[in-house]
Amino acid sequence: MRSRPWLHAYPEGVPADVDTSAYGTLVELMQDSFARFGGRTAFNFMGRDLTYAELDRLSQVFAAYLQSLGLQTGDRVAIMLPNVLQYPLAVAAVLRAGYVVVNINPLYTPRELEAQLKDADAKVIVILENFAATLERALAKTPVQHVVLCAMGDRLGWFKGFVVNHVVRRVKKMVPAFNLPHAVRFNDALRKGETCTLTLPSVDSEDLAVLQYTGGTTGVSKGAELLHRNLVANVLQSEAWNSPALKRIPAHEQTTFVCALPLYHIFAFTLNMMLTMRIGGRSILIPNPRDLPAVLKELAKERFHIFPAVNTLFNALAHHADFGKVDWSHLVVSLGGGTAVQAAVAKLWLEKTGCPICEGYGLSETSPSASCNPVTSQAYTGSIGVPIPNTEMKIIDDDGHEVPLGQPGEIAIRGPQVMAGYWQRPDETARVMTPDGFFKSGDIGVMDEQGFFRIVDRKKDMILVSGFNVYPNEVEDVVASLPGVLECAVIGVPDERTGEAVKLVVVRSDPDLTEAAVRDHCKHNLTNYKHPRLVEFRSDLPKTPVGKVLRRELRDHP
Repeated sequence: MRSRPWLHAYPEGVPADVDTSAYGTLVELMQDSFARFGGRTAFNFMGRDLTYAELDRLSQVFAAYLQSLGLQTGDRVAIMLPNVLQYPLAVAAVLRAGYVVVNINPLYTPRELEAQLKDADAKVIVILENFAATLERALAKTPVQHVVLCAMGDRLGWFKGFVVNHVVRRVKKMVPAFNLPHAVRFNDALRKGETCTLTLPSVDSEDLAVLQYTGGTTGVSKGAELLHRNLVANVLQSEAWNSPALKRIPAHEQTTFVCALPLYHIFAFTLNMMLTMRIGGRSILIPNPRDLPAVLKELAKERFHIFPAVNTLFNALAHHADFGKVDWSHLVVSLGGGTAVQAAVAKLWLEKTGCPICEGYGLSETSPSASCNPVTSQAYTGSIGVPIPNTEMKIIDDDGHEVPLGQPGEIAIRGPQVMAGYWQRPDETARVMTPDGFFKSGDIGVMDEQGFFRIVDRKKDMILVSGFNVYPNEVEDVVASLPGVLECAVIGVPDERTGEAVKLVVVRSDPDLTEAAVRDHCKHNLTNYKHPRLVEFRSDLPKTPVGKVLRRELRDHP
């Protein structure tokens, strides 16, 4: 392994490397947790606890049902669910049956859904009825042969389940009319599974576990092939990295995660599901993080320790009137990922909770965690930290050569968590993998003498103004620190004189904030060529369900 100058920054007790062969597969990891933590709660949803023992039994039953459909080991099963109890149940079942999980964004359009189901060659889909109308419009053009239909109240008990389903269907009218005559209801599938026998398949560490689609916000969506060993490695790496924070949780308290990020996103999949299970923790499932009053009402009932989120969610929560109704005092770590955390947001979060945001970095292709700030940090650093155990990172130029220290270049990552490649896209795989096994992230960054990395920007989001590079994250960070700015985004727009110009889109928290004030703030904090040529005020910014701002949409629909 190459020199790792960052190891000196590791907190006491965090090893340079962990034994990633402790489990051969995710199934082994889960079954170990089922055996050790049977009586504990694994997941909580709308007041209903699902214990490790229940998850063990029901996932075996559902796995037996899936095998009864005549699938072959390695077949793909799509899961199109928000954060409901059926999600971890379905994932555990798919993996135990010897199949591959295909995570699907529930907010996809019929066109996007059709494309992903066809690309993955999925034979089964497990879907919430709220999105069944979307599936109906796409189904005929896909390879899907079996549909398992879930409802919000399926696992909440007879009475509460009936009430929740009635409210969702009849009162809130969240289930558009659909016609899927051959679909099987989730609870009926479980009943059938009780009569079937589960045959343990032959699966090993090199087998595919998850197809995680990525690139939808920046180009053609591709399936990152995450093998069992990739995900096992990242769970164990994450456990080691977070161990100093986990040790601060009182021994008599069960480690409790807030799962406000969608489980179909790899950040929550690995952290809120797999790491939670590995350590015998409890995950509070939040089905809709955009419903801030409901999120805060739920959290007001709970004592929790670990809160993974993205910048937009930290920001929105911290600005909400009900924020003070939640007891944040038991937080031992706030994990920021998915997109850059802004200094102004980190400062406000620390002031309001006393728990600094610990920013990390990763991608779907790295299962996802690649680097993180030490969880012992007492303040926001503005960096993405240092590579986690077993991981190497370097900064390279367009020819693949390392650049001098402190110079910007593309971040490249090597470690056991790096994907096997893109599903059925050898050309795309070759484009991002170096001959010596590094994955080229597409993110521009710099490394300092201490081995800390800092993101400068996405390679393809860089703006070229009269030959000078302008990185949107830098301008956004400056503007976000101006009082009266709730959110902002920067894009490049064509300009006859300079080639490209900087356009700034601002969402105000103070309606009296003026364009002149924004420009004056930029004048005092940014060199001339970085100043926005255009300033636009909007009521909101387009975002992915995970909370990433869609710069592409701002460019395509100015």
